[in-house]
Amino acid sequence: MMTWEKLQHIQPVTSKILMNSLKANRVSHAYLMEGMQGTGKKQLAELLAMSLLCNNKAGIEPCQSCHNCIRIASRNHPDVHWLEPEGRSITKGQIDELVREFSHTGFESNRKIYIISNAERFTVNAANRILKFLEEPDVQTTEILLTDNLNAVLPTIQSRCQVLSVEPLPPKYLQERLVQLHLSKQRAHFLSALTNNIEEALQLDEAQVVYKMREEAIKLIDTLMKDYSSRFLWMHQSIIAVYREREELDMLLNVILLTLKDISNIQLDEMYEPAVYTNEDKRLEQASRHFYPRALLGMIQAVLQARQRLKQNINPTLVLEDFVLQL
Repeated sequence: MMTWEKLQHIQPVTSKILMNSLKANRVSHAYLMEGMQGTGKKQLAELLAMSLLCNNKAGIEPCQSCHNCIRIASRNHPDVHWLEPEGRSITKGQIDELVREFSHTGFESNRKIYIISNAERFTVNAANRILKFLEEPDVQTTEILLTDNLNAVLPTIQSRCQVLSVEPLPPKYLQERLVQLHLSKQRAHFLSALTNNIEEALQLDEAQVVYKMREEAIKLIDTLMKDYSSRFLWMHQSIIAVYREREELDMLLNVILLTLKDISNIQLDEMYEPAVYTNEDKRLEQASRHFYPRALLGMIQAVLQARQRLKQNINPTLVLEDFVLQL
């Protein structure tokens, strides 16, 4: 359950702005919350709606258990409207329906709230319609627009909103949330190093592929230490024969990057908590003794270069072969 108290530790700047506005009873008529996917923008919008409509608040903190709060959380409150794109776009018809709905006073209060996800997906006609509504709402209205891509939101829409930047989730918080969702601490730590998105982390855990990649990355390090000449055989048998999509190969390279960082960081700090290896894994100690820091830096640069080349129109097999050649 998200609260303003918890939010101060996760989003200190955004939470301070909103909390001060609530305390002063000066909530803006329109907010544009921008930030990468999975940073909790919908949770933040929901918490703000609860603070505005809760009948049992402690200061600005909503109780989250009253009738209003429960209905907001379940998206059943008559004065809080959520709007998602129809297919790939937010259409003018959707905005027209929203405007009609908001032309009346609130059913249960004098305030109405609407929350629009993917605000970068307005069609031209929808954007023009929402602009007028932003300027001239018919009732006491709070508009909350959410976007993963601020640059794709029309400047005219941005100028009519208070823009709030929602920062990436702190890895420690993400780990705690994943553990609460019944992942092991080791898996939570590993996944939080790969993504900042709780939903994506859960999807990666369910698919299990990244755990196979983790073993392959450690196998590569072992191969480089014990049988250097067979690294091309490893690449063709374990990687090219298994992973076809560029996204999969990029994820694999990211896991290899984390593996190298584990080795480099453990050389600098014996108390470092590895993301790929476990603290009990003797292979990490062996690797930290085997590779010189300069060699690790060169391998890290090779991974970064390979990931960059994967994004270009270059044959993935050639990218990987060149990558292994540089190790």
